[in-house]
Amino acid sequence: MQAAGRAARPAAPPHTRAALLAPRLAAARCLVLAAAVAPLPLHAAEDSGTPAGAEAPAWSGGISAYLNLPRGSEAYVTGIAIAKRGVLHLEARSNYEGMDAYSFFVGYNLGWGEALRLDFTPILGVVTGSAHSVVGGFEATLTGRYADAYIEFEYVPDAEPSGYAYAWSELAWRPRDWLRLGLAAQRTRVPDNGRNLQRGVFAQVKGKHVSGAVYWFNPAAHDQIAVVSVALSF
Repeated sequence: MQAAGRAARPAAPPHTRAALLAPRLAAARCLVLAAAVAPLPLHAAEDSGTPAGAEAPAWSGGISAYLNLPRGSEAYVTGIAIAKRGVLHLEARSNYEGMDAYSFFVGYNLGWGEALRLDFTPILGVVTGSAHSVVGGFEATLTGRYADAYIEFEYVPDAEPSGYAYAWSELAWRPRDWLRLGLAAQRTRVPDNGRNLQRGVFAQVKGKHVSGAVYWFNPAAHDQIAVVSVALSF
């Protein structure tokens, strides 16, 4: 500012009043302009929502075990482990696409809304073990004040005979913060009872870090399936 002011100084004789006032007025204008503009970078940093010294998001996730009890067939356990940090989503599943099948996914966490919240995570991964394929899908949750809906979907293009779509969905009412009651459905080949879609009801009790649920699929049929789940979260 000062260098520019000196360069702009008039060449008139120094004994005239105009020559004395002109540089002072120019300097005053520069100071006023600097005072008006200087705070702007500070406010821009405050509004960005990501201060330079902010801590990185913490890890969260959980481990779930589902004891499947199909009527007339052997029991088996499906396992799911999830780890999240910010937008990063990591997930592993066992006995999901088939017995002795193991799948691994990476995803991107997205979310919108407050009173009515939508969380959406596209995932991409591979399945190995008794099945081998690239797998794509998504997980989505819509949460309201007293109700929520959840769906997880994946497509295995190399599943015989021409690919297969797996899905698990829940529609729940929450009369209490710790209680969920509702309807559930799953599309799976495990167990292979000839049904493409299993429908049922469920009840879930939730604590701060532990939850448990009971599912009853095909309750009016001979090929009923009971599922008991326990989940730990962090």
